Amino acid sequence: MPIPVSRRDLIALSMAAPLAASGSPAVLRGAGPRVVVVGAGAFGGWTALMLRRAGADVTLVDAWGPGHARASSSGETRVIRGTYGDRAIYTTMAARAMRLWQAHDAQAGRHFFHKTGAIWIFSGDESFGESSVAPMRAAGLPIEWLDPAQARARWPHMAFEGVTRVLWEPEAGYALARRACEHVVETLIAEGGRYVVGAVPPVSADTPISSLTLAGGETLQADRFVFACGPWLGTVLPDVVGTRVRPSRQESFYFGTPAGDTRWLPPGMPVWLDYGARLYYGIPGNAHRGFKVADDSYGATFDPTHGDRAHTPEMLAEARAFLRRRFPALADAPLLGSEVCQYELTSDSHFLIDRHPRAANAWIVGGGSGHGFKMGPALGEYVARLVLEQGQTAPEFRLAHR
Repeated sequence: MPIPVSRRDLIALSMAAPLAASGSPAVLRGAGPRVVVVGAGAFGGWTALMLRRAGADVTLVDAWGPGHARASSSGETRVIRGTYGDRAIYTTMAARAMRLWQAHDAQAGRHFFHKTGAIWIFSGDESFGESSVAPMRAAGLPIEWLDPAQARARWPHMAFEGVTRVLWEPEAGYALARRACEHVVETLIAEGGRYVVGAVPPVSADTPISSLTLAGGETLQADRFVFACGPWLGTVLPDVVGTRVRPSRQESFYFGTPAGDTRWLPPGMPVWLDYGARLYYGIPGNAHRGFKVADDSYGATFDPTHGDRAHTPEMLAEARAFLRRRFPALADAPLLGSEVCQYELTSDSHFLIDRHPRAANAWIVGGGSGHGFKMGPALGEYVARLVLEQGQTAPEFRLAHR
């Protein structure tokens, strides 16, 4: 019988995943179902690992490799935060993800999650911040309002002119994106999973799927399938997803800070998000690549396979103008590099997690919409439980809502 999943019991469902109390994986080596997961990004990689830890025989497939340059999970860093306005289901999932990131780091002896704290900078409309407070506190995540004078005292190298209030989220931070994706796949293999490099052609199914034949000719047979193809979800499942997930072109810039100047590194600099007419954000240190400045506004539709990934002069000029206004000491900082990635957007920015409407043994997982990476381990738990127990997903995530 299907297991209904509501906002309230999402966290309980995630907590049921098989992690031992010590934080080490409790791999169940029974005769679990064979599962093929397509896509080794944050969603697919973590789902594959959690399925394996629950006893499934898992094969993970990716066309280019975990954290590759075309992927939405590529690049050096991604923000981890719990503020989501009144979308409490995501705050709950983010709180669980933070705990799982920390457990993964402890078990691996690595440092993928960097807890720097995060500040939300408001210049008028504070409704998003106000509606975030109750869900944050309900999820056990501390949060604090600061006035501009208090913010200036903590971060004197930032300019707060025109700012009305600042929201401080001390448990937030960032994850090392590309490196984490690679390590999840390495962990999957070490724990008995299989990883295959291969391209999956478009899939059309009117009945349960028994196998996938890769572009190179190899056939993968399984009992259940998970399609977590990121920006390629619509091309792999054209008749079911199609344009319901739209890849958008997003530009990021990396500026050089003065030699030896630690003001721009943690703990002197947190993750920051400037909630104005446009949402700009940045990550301190950014794995030593430079001071990151990115516009979160949704860009034009983008081809993730063949699209040109050179930045545009217009977006660079806008990033510099913002840098001059909010970080005046870096107004003339040299450009060290740029990156063009993509979001995979749904119509309402909710995730897409649902059973294939005609192939009952297949699940569709995607629509990260620019905020999904942080959720990787918690979402992997969630999807693994749904796949193995044939559960029913939360209403917000269903295909019918797109």
